[in-house]
Amino acid sequence: MSLEVLEIKERKLRVSHMAETLVASEIIKLAGEINEKIKNGEQIYNLTIGDFDPKVFPIPIELEEEIIRAYKEHATNYPPADGLLETRKAVAEFISEKQGLNYNPATEILMSAGARPLIYATYQTLVQPGDTVIFPVPSWNNNHYTHLSHAKKIEIIATHENHFMPTAADIKPHLKGAALVSLCSPLNPTGTVFSKADLTEICEAIVEENNSRGENEKPLYLMYDQIYWVLTYGETEHYDPVTLVPEMRNYTVFIDGLSKAFAATGVRVGWSFGPAKVIGKMKSILSHLGAWAPKAEQVATARYLNRKSDVDNYLVKFKEEIHSRLDGFYNGFMALKSEGFQLDAIAPQAAIYLTVQFNLHGMKKADGTVLANTKDITKYLLEEARVAIVPFYAFGDSDNSAWYRLSVGTCKLEEVEKVIASLRKALAKLS
Repeated sequence: MSLEVLEIKERKLRVSHMAETLVASEIIKLAGEINEKIKNGEQIYNLTIGDFDPKVFPIPIELEEEIIRAYKEHATNYPPADGLLETRKAVAEFISEKQGLNYNPATEILMSAGARPLIYATYQTLVQPGDTVIFPVPSWNNNHYTHLSHAKKIEIIATHENHFMPTAADIKPHLKGAALVSLCSPLNPTGTVFSKADLTEICEAIVEENNSRGENEKPLYLMYDQIYWVLTYGETEHYDPVTLVPEMRNYTVFIDGLSKAFAATGVRVGWSFGPAKVIGKMKSILSHLGAWAPKAEQVATARYLNRKSDVDNYLVKFKEEIHSRLDGFYNGFMALKSEGFQLDAIAPQAAIYLTVQFNLHGMKKADGTVLANTKDITKYLLEEARVAIVPFYAFGDSDNSAWYRLSVGTCKLEEVEKVIASLRKALAKLS
């Protein structure tokens, strides 16, 4: 075959620059390695997944009953592009009662197949190629959505001193000319939340920036992902931009849904609410993608959310189960720290995650091999302690960050002590 023919074939195989340069998910890569080990019969404590084991955390039985009922009623054709009105009304009532946020179900609420299509639609609606998006690191997938949108990113490096939540002082210098600020609280991967003062100051800065823009300039918007907001613990409170700074109603797009609050990640019912014009454009984008929540699940969601005592009873029990695991791990890490091991953790505030730290860089294994970087440490924890957790570099942080996300969504309560014991044994082998 001639060189010319080979060059032509190579050109035909090329893809778009966006696709060619899109970075694969580090979390999925790590999950593949773990699943292969489990498949080969290895005992692994898999604390990586931002998901739930249905055998440990099933969806509410009443929701399950409503889904089955909806399918038996043959609710299997296309739903409306913005979602069933009865579902949007139920969502509107839910957020009104629980958060005091009042949005018109006819024009300001949009249903989708989980939160991801809504995040994608938010970016596509508000961000033009070349626009600037501001987001903190670590955070979930903002780097990838920015790339998919052909936008420029400004990454705010958050630190453990503020529980990895960005501050107004971090963000304000970058607001001029930006198109979107993307925030999440409770935050994935940390399970930490904004304080009232910090979020208020950020929102006031966004309003101030918008007030300085000309009449024909595109506003600066905030995408506020609150998918974990129901799952707060102890004295932790969830705050939202519109309640704190009412002017933010014109500039805030909320991301929310069933997935995390009701252990229903596979049910695929998410919702967004915000300014009617923005929601309408997001609806148009999703209608072309066909990213609708299944009709039967929407029918079931509406009926379930209206069963208010059942919802409240489930959430009380569910939160207790999650919190007991997070507390167990936190107390275990504090015990190991008190024993002199080089690790730390941030007390759990929300979501299904615990932020933990392994300061093991430069330490030596029993065979003399040095743990030179975070990948070495992650591998050691997996192979020696049989504990799988996700390093923060998978969420945009430094390649050598010593911080990790520990997820309890697939963890049985009796496994907590076993994980701590396994870590103690593995850490004791290091010098």
